[in-house]
Amino acid sequence: MAVDALDTRILRLLLEQPRTSVREYARILGVARGTLQARLDRLERDGVITVAGPRVSPAALGHPVLAFVRIEVTQGRLDDVGEALAAVPEIIEALSITGGGDLLTRVAARDNAHLEDVIQRLIQLPGVVRTRTEIALRERVPYRVLPLVEAVGRSAAARRPERPGG
Repeated sequence: MAVDALDTRILRLLLEQPRTSVREYARILGVARGTLQARLDRLERDGVITVAGPRVSPAALGHPVLAFVRIEVTQGRLDDVGEALAAVPEIIEALSITGGGDLLTRVAARDNAHLEDVIQRLIQLPGVVRTRTEIALRERVPYRVLPLVEAVGRSAAARRPERPGG
């Protein structure tokens, strides 16, 4: 999906001021509310905007240990294991991957002993061959997409000028 300069400005504003109203966004951007809403609807429909809820901190919920667990799965069991992972509340993300393992999970735990309990639960899942765990020590770059949005916007602006009227 092509993102133009106005889309980039909208995305930047959403990322910088996520709790502002659509009316206020339109005022800040100098566009009609209907234009802004149409853009937001298209960005959602095209999958550019995927979540409208808050980001919750597992650490603030008493789960400060963050680990990445790679899971090797028996051939033909990837979907089964993926479904089983969804039943483990400490798994906050799971992705199919290439390379060392078949799945990469992000696990939040209360402490190292709790993490070990979660890993033992994973090992016992039918179809799991082995796991490899890496514990995050410190966040160096927090989750962010604004620099990517800005780079895409610069690229779009270089390719074509923005249309008058949004």
